[in-house]
Amino acid sequence: MAAPMMEHNNHSSNDFCHLKRTDSSNSESPSEDGNLTDDVFELVQKEIGGDLKSLKKVSGLLEKLTLENKQLEEQVLTVSSSVPLRVSAALSTAEESRVKLESLLEKERLLSNTLQQHLQGSQVWADSIGQVLGQLDTLERHMKYLQCLARIEELSDSIQQYLMTNSVWDAVGAVDRMASLDMGLRESGCSHLQDFLRDTLRFWHKILKDKLASDFEEVLTQFHWPFISPPTQTLSPPANAQEINSQLELLVSQLLSLQTSDDLISEKKETPSHPGQSQTPPLSLPIQIMLLPLSKRFRYHFTGNRQTNNLSKPEWHLTQVLIWMGNSSNFMDEKIQPILDRAGAKVNAKVELCRGLLTLAQEKLAHDAPRLLYDDALFCHLVDEVLQFEKELRSTHSYPRAYPGVLHILLEETVFQKWLSVERKMAVEKVDAMLSAEGAWSSQYKDITDVDELKAPDCAETFMTLLLVITERYRSLPCPRAQLNFLALQKELVDDFRIRLTQVMKEESRQPLSPRYCAILNAANYISTVLSDWGDNIFFLQLQQAAVSVGEEILGPLGATETGRLASLEGSLFEALLALLERLRGDMLGRLLDAVMRDVKEKAQSYCKDRWISLPSQSDQATMSLSSSACPMMLCLRDHLLQLQQMLCLPLFQMFWQGLAERLDCFIYEELILYNHFNEGGAAQLQYDMTRNLFPLFGHYCKRPENFFKHVKEACIILTLKVGPALLLCDVLKQSEEDDYLLTHQQPSPESALNELGVYKLAPSDAQILLNLRSAWLNQ
Repeated sequence: MAAPMMEHNNHSSNDFCHLKRTDSSNSESPSEDGNLTDDVFELVQKEIGGDLKSLKKVSGLLEKLTLENKQLEEQVLTVSSSVPLRVSAALSTAEESRVKLESLLEKERLLSNTLQQHLQGSQVWADSIGQVLGQLDTLERHMKYLQCLARIEELSDSIQQYLMTNSVWDAVGAVDRMASLDMGLRESGCSHLQDFLRDTLRFWHKILKDKLASDFEEVLTQFHWPFISPPTQTLSPPANAQEINSQLELLVSQLLSLQTSDDLISEKKETPSHPGQSQTPPLSLPIQIMLLPLSKRFRYHFTGNRQTNNLSKPEWHLTQVLIWMGNSSNFMDEKIQPILDRAGAKVNAKVELCRGLLTLAQEKLAHDAPRLLYDDALFCHLVDEVLQFEKELRSTHSYPRAYPGVLHILLEETVFQKWLSVERKMAVEKVDAMLSAEGAWSSQYKDITDVDELKAPDCAETFMTLLLVITERYRSLPCPRAQLNFLALQKELVDDFRIRLTQVMKEESRQPLSPRYCAILNAANYISTVLSDWGDNIFFLQLQQAAVSVGEEILGPLGATETGRLASLEGSLFEALLALLERLRGDMLGRLLDAVMRDVKEKAQSYCKDRWISLPSQSDQATMSLSSSACPMMLCLRDHLLQLQQMLCLPLFQMFWQGLAERLDCFIYEELILYNHFNEGGAAQLQYDMTRNLFPLFGHYCKRPENFFKHVKEACIILTLKVGPALLLCDVLKQSEEDDYLLTHQQPSPESALNELGVYKLAPSDAQILLNLRSAWLNQ
């Protein structure tokens, strides 16, 4: 049976191959032929498969495919018969649309021609109407122009009539309305009308202002204004005090009503503000009049050839201004301010008077400052007086920060650059003087222990005081850019002083234990401490934020990282200087430690060469005592610690003795313990020398000095172990080194075994080395 079935299967395969070849020969293209053959093959494979029993499905499959083929042919015939009908219908619809479009285009052309003819006919009418409207517009503007002129003439006649009848309030009201009309014509292009109105307003305003000013001055005279000297309290008020007060209030109120017109007239006379000076509103009219006699006196004394007009004495006119402010303060608060409040004027009388007097001082300083640029002494004196004047103005007279004082005079470019150069020159000269002084490297508080914690030498303390004075001088400047310029100068001076310290240190480096060398170290530490405190100061933090935005122009390129640190307040403006000072301090401490260790190592040579393996045991000695060979080393350590404790400030001495302890720990461990063998007596003697003599030397400076000698302490623990625990520890260490050693829960690890003995610093390999140093015990 197998052979016939195989033959049948081969026959079926041949049929399929024949079917594929037949289809391939009948196909129109290679791609379509391949797809069709694959589809037929997949269909037969799906319906029949490789099972011979499924061949009975072939007849049903053939009938199904025949039926589907017939249905497809019918659909094709139906579609081919309906397509010509649809195409003809579409063509007829398109033809109808074309005809309608041509009809619409014809109508559009007719309508466009008609409209064009109509527009040509109506253009004449439009032109004539436009001429009429233009004439009407011109007439309307002329009428308004004439109405304005009439209004101006009306107000002018009214003011004249009011003044003739002494109706001052009505005249003031008419002038105010004329000022309102002036403001309403600001956007107008009628320049001649504006000029006429402004001239008319100026004419009547001057007449009215002169009249009121004359009356106001008469009333002020009865109050003894101006107060050239401190006012004295009269025993009893004058009989007509109430009448005088009423006249004063009336005149002040009337002058305030003229403020609008006065501002309009004086607006063209305003001068641009100086650099660093904000624009301020004009002075109120009553205050302007009150300032007139003071202004005359000021110009009389401080201009021209008067002896009081002395370039070397700027304090004369500045002090005079402050005196007038103080003398007039009570009168402004008690008499003028209540009137201003009742009139609804949001003005502080005392501040307004100060503003007016400051104008006199500003004009005088702006005139004198450029004349002093070539005389350093006089220029420095001027700067000092200006700063002192500004300080007293803000503190004593409570002048608001919102209004400019006189500091903007110092911020003009030429004056400011001169100020910076003089500050730099004077600072460098003072540094030279302080470093060459006899007591430059001694502290003036050396005999007062409570005060002299930092043990700063005089030169360092004087230098930081100089920087602090510079800070106070520029702290009140209104311009952050100017403040940053001074900050850059301070950083330059600090770096220059650091370089000078480095130079002096190199000269003293041959004797690092000398008082002068320690004084240099104290100076570097003191400057670093003060700069660190300044970095947290609110003033320098504000400058730090200003440096983020404008600092690159003054402080140089900062870089993205440094800018980010400054903006987030993580860094400090003095970070670079602090790093340099820290490096200098670390270098000097290193040299100091090297010198002490050289001395200690020299004194410890005999101690390191003791025969530790042959010393008597502890039981053979009545009492333990310090090794005689260790005495020079201990005395050397004690003397150096006491000496440097007196010469170094506390933070530096803390760093010193801790560094010394660290180096000494390594020295004794490496040069003494690891280079010798120990018997029981030698180990006990070493432990006694360390725990009862060396460690207590450092016990004056901390509670647990042994924590700074971990190598020595733990080595003594291992060396002084009894024989039994030492053998057990050695066994644990040896087992841990074997390759096939598996750590179990019952067997402790070498680290845990050492920890139980109090050994945490030394590694198991170090413990093994130390155990080998007591080989004389372990061989017993």
